[in-house]
Amino acid sequence: MTMVNLVQTGKTLPDWVPVGAIHYLAHTEFGEPIRALARAAGCHASTILRQVRKFETRRDDPLVDAALRQLGPVMQMQAGHTEINGASGPEMPITCTKDRLPDEDTLNREAMRVLRRLCETGAVLAVASEMEKAVVVRDNSEGGTTRTAVVAASVAQALALKEWIAAANTGRIVRYHITAAGRAALIGMMDDPASCEAANDRDKDLAPSVVTEEGMRNSLSVEGASHSRRVRYALAESPLIALSRKKDGKGKPFLTEDQVHAGERLREDFELAQMDTHKPSDLDRDLAGNNPSQRRRDVSSEARARVAAALMKLGPDLSDVALRCCCYLEGLETAERRLGWSARSGKIVLRIALTRLSRHYESTIGPGGPMIG
Repeated sequence: MTMVNLVQTGKTLPDWVPVGAIHYLAHTEFGEPIRALARAAGCHASTILRQVRKFETRRDDPLVDAALRQLGPVMQMQAGHTEINGASGPEMPITCTKDRLPDEDTLNREAMRVLRRLCETGAVLAVASEMEKAVVVRDNSEGGTTRTAVVAASVAQALALKEWIAAANTGRIVRYHITAAGRAALIGMMDDPASCEAANDRDKDLAPSVVTEEGMRNSLSVEGASHSRRVRYALAESPLIALSRKKDGKGKPFLTEDQVHAGERLREDFELAQMDTHKPSDLDRDLAGNNPSQRRRDVSSEARARVAAALMKLGPDLSDVALRCCCYLEGLETAERRLGWSARSGKIVLRIALTRLSRHYESTIGPGGPMIG
């Protein structure tokens, strides 16, 4: 297979790879003429030229440069005309692993998790040259930073290559912000029924008057709900982040970092509990051997049990406001109205719930238990 045929078919590379990146590598690294690429793509030569110039400029971005350096050898192997690691000959299959190229399902799943975190106020993706993984951090109420997610390097590279994140600075540690294209992609993912699981109707009471394990499991169930709709998470920030920036009467943050951490732990468990219908990735196979689907069901079941235990610990009323504000990301005014509470009373009840939730996690997973992401 020639490089032009590889570009024309496009069947051997992950679907998420931008066509412009393929054209750029085919021209700059493999010497394919602009006009030949244009004929294969069915467009004008000036279009290919603009794509080549654009990606050449973007190589100043360390994530973009790393992604292109990863794609080059893969395209060589697929074209089957260059010796790679001592092997040459006919076309060889592409290998999408967590250390190289994520597949489409893995990228979409990770992108939804990471982009939602980057939508929070003050959140950035930090990448250092000596670090194997990137981290999402945000400013906290105490003037420091809090880590909210860990991102595989290959996923971060894919996000940058697709222009869903953009670098805000240069140097040893580069910080990335979500772009308008990233926000649009996140909206599309959440509108896709295959990417965002169904949940019970948010207009009805989400927790029963008497909290039981069966009731909490039913509130998390994807199947069997007579009135169901997808949970659409906010694109800005959770009510906890907004509330943590407010001050109390003594000038101290209304929510402590431990309280915010407990609420976000509940939220991540809630999201993980609804991830059991995704197709298995290569990472799943590494973790679970020959039975990745069973491993995913086990992780989802364990997360569901943790959410049920946490809500049962809170009891009625406190579990209502915690589930609405931490998991469904409802605003306090909306939660107060739907629960029939007086105005400005929700934040007091929520703070009490988060205090009890923090104590619950401290007794079960230890002080400052690790975030899932």
